Amino acid sequence: MNARPIECSQGATLSAVSRSTNLWDGALEKAQAFCLHRLDLRPSLEEIFRGFHKDCVQRCIRRAEREGLAYEQGRPEALLQSFYRLMLLTRRRQKLPPQPLGWFRNLVQSMGDKLAIHLASKDGQPVASILTLRHKGTLTFKYGCSDKRFSALGGTQLLLWKAIQGAKAAGLLEFDLGRTDLDNAGLITFKDRWGARRSSLVYLRYPAGHAKPGSSGLLARLARQVFSVAPDWVLTTAGRLLYRDLA
Repeated sequence: MNARPIECSQGATLSAVSRSTNLWDGALEKAQAFCLHRLDLRPSLEEIFRGFHKDCVQRCIRRAEREGLAYEQGRPEALLQSFYRLMLLTRRRQKLPPQPLGWFRNLVQSMGDKLAIHLASKDGQPVASILTLRHKGTLTFKYGCSDKRFSALGGTQLLLWKAIQGAKAAGLLEFDLGRTDLDNAGLITFKDRWGARRSSLVYLRYPAGHAKPGSSGLLARLARQVFSVAPDWVLTTAGRLLYRDLA
């Protein structure tokens, strides 16, 4: 049986969650834990905007507006291609292979109007892009990517704000900023600055003591170094091999 996710409020312990759900009987063990960030969309847009960090979010959005960044939203192939080029840049910075382009094409085809690609450009140059998914009353921020050379323009902040405005106009109730690894302090701080409520997501594994051995730390570090300097065709090939069952 795979690890099972359990969400609990910030600061709650695994044992407290397990007791409340009658799961803790010695057969389960903690597998993984993440942070979740969710923004309540029921207040007015003015109230939501005031909840953003003044320097790191509000000012960035205003900077993007002053710079005249162009905004596009939709699912056409040209928009997907721009998104994917930015995804290659981002995954290279993260020293990770990207998901294959076919994975994103499949998402677009299968999700239909529940999926949207958002793109910010400066004078025709794509600077940032995000991909969102809509389900019932929730809009989820699933993927984000950018060209670091233009990060000062506030493209990512503008796109998230545009997505929030669109979700609010559509009558959605929540903007889900997604889960974050506990050791990714920078991303957790970034999401905190949007006024989102932070909670914990814990995965339990059954049966206990049957964890699969992890990959070698040395091999993982070497692979990340290779991915950071490899040409695009190497990154995309590695992505197709690693994600071949998903594309």
